[in-house]
Amino acid sequence: MSGFEGSYLGANDRIGPAAVMECKICWTPYDPAMGDDFRQILPGTPFTALPEDWSCPHCGAPKNQFMVLSDPEADAVSAAVAERVARLVADFEDVWHSKMRDVPLVNKALHVEAVGFRLHEGRPLGVLVAPWFMNLVLLPAEGEDWSTLAPGEKENIAFPSGDYEFLHNVRPMGGGYKACSLFSPMNDFSSQLQAVEVARAVMAALFDPQNRAETDRAAEIRAAREADLAPPAADPEPSRRAVITAGLGQAG
Repeated sequence: MSGFEGSYLGANDRIGPAAVMECKICWTPYDPAMGDDFRQILPGTPFTALPEDWSCPHCGAPKNQFMVLSDPEADAVSAAVAERVARLVADFEDVWHSKMRDVPLVNKALHVEAVGFRLHEGRPLGVLVAPWFMNLVLLPAEGEDWSTLAPGEKENIAFPSGDYEFLHNVRPMGGGYKACSLFSPMNDFSSQLQAVEVARAVMAALFDPQNRAETDRAAEIRAAREADLAPPAADPEPSRRAVITAGLGQAG
């Protein structure tokens, strides 16, 4: 199934087999339990298994114009992810109130908030906004133990838009996690709403292959080493992180 526009930032694999879909043009539903008599689609056929040329039986809209109306499997996953993300937020709220509130560089217009968390290859992934940073955060999969991660250890993780450098860390309440720094400090943000909008834009850009840099990670590393030995070029090539956050910190 190609080019799905409706839900989950285009992540087609997140549509469960029992998901009821709805045409966003005419609001006609497709229920897998019912199938589609018009196109001789048998009951029990998931939306993702429909033929590529299948279209809305009422208005003819293509498959990529359908949105998720209900999805029992996704609802169950969302509840499990929400519980684990809540622990992460509680952990950093504790840091904010106990250690960071009086630090001069914090932005007191902001508060700790998790934005756009979803499953990526079975692991919760999203953006954590705090008064002193905005990080892309990856949590362990269900049953996966990251309590032995070495804080400060680096790891490159691949996404459709490129490879990004994550740091390992472990927190008392939330346990082990991996974080990629997006913004720090946060003084360029005038409100929580602006920071959240940027975080959502980052999540969308992260999974857009069009944001992939022309060079691979090895080339970036070589360029960084060369920059240490020579004056910087007038127009240096942006890093992958710059690609997904370009100009977002100055958004109005």
